[in-house]
Amino acid sequence: MKWVIPAAELTPADRSRVGGKAYMLSLLDKGGFAIPKTLCIPIEAYSAYIDQTGLRERIQAELFRKDFSEMRWEEMWDCALRIRHMVSKKPLPEEMAEEISSAVTAAFGDRPVALRSSAADEDTAAHSFAGIHESYINIKGADEILTHLRKVWASLWSDAALLYRREIGLDVQTSAMAVVIQEVINGECSGIVFTRNPADKRQAVVEAVHGLNQALVDGAVEPDRWIFDRKTKKMVTHTAAKREQWMRPAGTGVLLEDLPSAKTGMPPLDMEDAAGVFLNSLSIESFFQAPQDIEWTRDHHSLVFLQARPITAASEKGAGDDRAWYLSLRRTYDNLRALWTKIETELVPGMIDAAEKLAETDLAAFSTDALAEEIKRRKAVYDKWHAVYWADFIPFAHGMRLFGEIYNDIIQPEDPYEFVNILSAGELMSLDRNRHLETLSNMVRSNPSLADALKIGDESSFPREFAEVLADFNHRFGDVSCGMTDASGCQPDPGMMYRLLLNMAEKPSAERPSGPSASTPAERASQFVALFPGAGSVSAQDLLDLARASYRMRDDDNIYLGRIEARLYAAVNEGKDRLAGASGPTDNPGTQALKDALKEVATHEKPAQEVSAGAVEGHIRPRQLRGQPAGPGFARGTARVVLTVADLENFKPGDIMVCDAVEPNMTFIVPLVGAIVERRGGMLIHGAIIAREYGLPCVTGISGATRVIRTGDRITVDGYLGIVTIMSGD
Repeated sequence: MKWVIPAAELTPADRSRVGGKAYMLSLLDKGGFAIPKTLCIPIEAYSAYIDQTGLRERIQAELFRKDFSEMRWEEMWDCALRIRHMVSKKPLPEEMAEEISSAVTAAFGDRPVALRSSAADEDTAAHSFAGIHESYINIKGADEILTHLRKVWASLWSDAALLYRREIGLDVQTSAMAVVIQEVINGECSGIVFTRNPADKRQAVVEAVHGLNQALVDGAVEPDRWIFDRKTKKMVTHTAAKREQWMRPAGTGVLLEDLPSAKTGMPPLDMEDAAGVFLNSLSIESFFQAPQDIEWTRDHHSLVFLQARPITAASEKGAGDDRAWYLSLRRTYDNLRALWTKIETELVPGMIDAAEKLAETDLAAFSTDALAEEIKRRKAVYDKWHAVYWADFIPFAHGMRLFGEIYNDIIQPEDPYEFVNILSAGELMSLDRNRHLETLSNMVRSNPSLADALKIGDESSFPREFAEVLADFNHRFGDVSCGMTDASGCQPDPGMMYRLLLNMAEKPSAERPSGPSASTPAERASQFVALFPGAGSVSAQDLLDLARASYRMRDDDNIYLGRIEARLYAAVNEGKDRLAGASGPTDNPGTQALKDALKEVATHEKPAQEVSAGAVEGHIRPRQLRGQPAGPGFARGTARVVLTVADLENFKPGDIMVCDAVEPNMTFIVPLVGAIVERRGGMLIHGAIIAREYGLPCVTGISGATRVIRTGDRITVDGYLGIVTIMSGD
């Protein structure tokens, strides 16, 4: 088998072996259009690699750890991370490595190359896969090319690729990938062309940036844009960009840096050159007899085409299509830095301010009409911040994922999640809340009279210091009886707090969470940064700081949003009380308005969680349940299934929490539990993060966890293997 094929030697018979991108490049070359020097690693090389290294079976096992249709994006990322880690640790078979090394050395020597995916189903008229798979720019030398070849192969199983294939109905089991290796053209400017504007078929679009094209493709640099009339060939508009940065080759890779001042006021292309790019692209469209999406670069006034593919964007987008949002989860480092600044300086202060202003309003003073309007206003405030949460906070979670990939590439640890131990620093808001709870429970533990007062709810007998600390806790963190983020069913119950403190007081005092993840994060962080000598240590520390902020925000953002939600439901509860005649003015001309407002809010309420264990009665329950290992450790205890807020107050020390998902506002109960079992899966979901902070065994991704396991069952939780065993209970 020949593992390397020059693009110039490809024939129509090779189309299925080399993927759409490689084959289109070969046609461009034969058509007389300039392309970089290009080699192709065919799909057979990928297949031989995963077969000879034993990876095929391991990849299949990861992909089918759980029903693919039930996987959330966090679970897909976990799956993708494990597969990427497997591939990064498995070198190519010796014979294959020698042949590819010889071919790339002969073709490129020490000159830099780019490695791009060319999957079998990529760049077709039906599916573009634009931005889905990984590309690597400015790679030098045979050894580095072989390393990055495996990284491109691994991106066949990235979370974005898995989501994309699921959305468009492709079979993940038959996916395979060829790889294109191109000489890097260090273009003075680069861009893309849509020979037919997806927004207006009569037009074409040319976009250009100074420097490498990767900055435009990644969305890191805003391009200048020209619109041309396809019929008259005349320019319709030119929209200038801010032109602040450009991307250039640097070391092994690329660097986004400030654009030289001489170029900031100069468009990447003048009018004549922009028209030249447009007309050459029309020639390519004519050559392929179909509108094209083209990437190009220009070096010393020579136009070179990096790739061309049929335009599919206009036909791909449909109602309910979430691919654009999925792709938005993958951010570059620079994009994440900008997002971090926005979150810390604008969004978090905005959420805090919104919650505090809502809390200042005296709901009891409103007339019924005014209360109806207040409920609508609060819902609008909540909806606004809920949208911000999905648009900005969720994508920011990619910061810790980016760190994890870089950490694994450099350290090559046995455990692909070892990097999480560095991110943990005990600074989560929910942990701060739990430390305050521990202070309160210590007061109860040392004062039997206070414990007696709590048991009967006699607040008049509370010591002054305890009453002040309790009031401060409620002001800062809210009522634990409204602990669910979905507070739709919340009715404040001070007794729940008292019972929680009494239960916590039964345990020995613990000043802070203990466990392997909380012991040496600072030392591990120092060891990681020390791997980067000189100026690299600054970049490594910056990346680590970003990842830690991303990790911390994965917990804190839900609490900020939960505070606003709690203010909404304070007004909702006031409204319900008014309708029930429990409080407020008795003259209610606005009763219908209030009913309408409550009805509008009700549409926001989440559907009920999974049905109780009674749903499986009459069927044989499985004894052993397999999920994802999310927190190392082994625990045995009594299961307590959490379906409602009321289920939280009955926890006893050592009980095992079984739930659909550990909401951030539920975590006050975690100091009592012995382990966590979740239906929702993922190593970086909130429940897994909290479990590791407390050193608790945790298994996530158990389908039907709250249906199959019943409160009172004796279960074991193996957080090393991701197995939950039901020992008794039937």
